[in-house]
Amino acid sequence: MIVATTGTIAGKKIVRTLGLVRGNTIRTRHLGKDILAVFRMMVGGEVHEYTKMLAESREQAVDRMIDEARELGADAIVEMRFTTSQLAQGAAELMAYGTAVKLTDA
Repeated sequence: MIVATTGTIAGKKIVRTLGLVRGNTIRTRHLGKDILAVFRMMVGGEVHEYTKMLAESREQAVDRMIDEARELGADAIVEMRFTTSQLAQGAAELMAYGTAVKLTDA
């Protein structure tokens, strides 16, 4: 599955638009990771615990989006984007979305 943030795929032609596809995950912070993060914030630098959590969340959202596109028979997803929403104190949704398309060689 080709996933692109652009509206076109080099060397390919979009022959059919299948529609919006999305994948999301909702994560909450973990008390143990929050304690470590507070210590890191005191001394400065990257908060590795949150970096890892967000990277895993992005991957899970993209995987779910790709699964939805495959169910539609898509060859690619174009105009892929991420968005986040805070749902409650310490809980957030991360969503990946884009347009599922069928391709042919240009």
